[in-house]
Amino acid sequence: MAVRHLVSLDDLTDEDLRAIVARGAEFSSGRSAPAGALDGLVAGIYFRRTSTRTRTAFSSGALRLGAGIVTFAGGDLQTNTGETSEDTGRVFSRMLDVLVARTADDPAELRSWADQSRMSVVNAMTADEHPTQGLTDLTTLLCHFGRIEGLRVLYVGEGNNTAAALALGLSRFRDAELELRTPPGYGLRADIAARAAASATAHGSTVVERHDMADLPLDADVIYTSRWQTTGTSKPDADWRERFTPFQVTGALWEDSPKAVFLHDLPAHRGEEVTAEVLDGDRSIALDQAENKMHSAMAVLEWCRGGVRR
Repeated sequence: MAVRHLVSLDDLTDEDLRAIVARGAEFSSGRSAPAGALDGLVAGIYFRRTSTRTRTAFSSGALRLGAGIVTFAGGDLQTNTGETSEDTGRVFSRMLDVLVARTADDPAELRSWADQSRMSVVNAMTADEHPTQGLTDLTTLLCHFGRIEGLRVLYVGEGNNTAAALALGLSRFRDAELELRTPPGYGLRADIAARAAASATAHGSTVVERHDMADLPLDADVIYTSRWQTTGTSKPDADWRERFTPFQVTGALWEDSPKAVFLHDLPAHRGEEVTAEVLDGDRSIALDQAENKMHSAMAVLEWCRGGVRR
């Protein structure tokens, strides 16, 4: 059985990316039921950082696909008593078939664990990128609109790992337009922006980033935000809230995009990055998006073990 790893969306071919997204949409719509793709396998669920949706999605998804699961928290492993990360990864690969891990640190550790062909490794969020969130977002767009090509997305907020995955994923669909409005000093990392720009050029899409809220695009299909305080991070500037305040998502953004739906990767802080009026309003599909994390997780797990071929 093939063993595949997902550390970054850039690990996926265009064909694989589209197949995973389409498979997640099939699960979401009920057109396909889990068929025991992971029967007899064991999935490790390792989270050093807090998680509600991603941990539950992959745990529930693995069980629905027939796998058994073993869970680990940050303080459970012998790395806390001096064992090297490399040795931990080697041991994992002898006992697990899939490892879903949130380290929230540099992805190099996950890359080292993926340097073998016995156990699939899935990045459940590192500091630079949240690839499974990106796949969830694309799945949600496909479910809601029936397409991803040609959609216009306005992202407002920090250029964090969610924004990075959105840029790297959406840029691979022709005629898609992503405009990011991020606070000064809190935009996409330069390497992520460069990768997204190259992807957009190659796929006939557009990724633009600005650091103000003037002259917003008209008739966006989607308005997206993420919480200001990302898991496991802190802001270097004492005045960061003043910089972020103009980037709050309020109902006023719908004056120029009256048909837009609202996305949020959750958890949300009402009154900070988004008002309750928007998050709980009839344009919000954030809870559908959260549920799709499970459907997308099942598609990822199938792909990791050689499935999702079209």
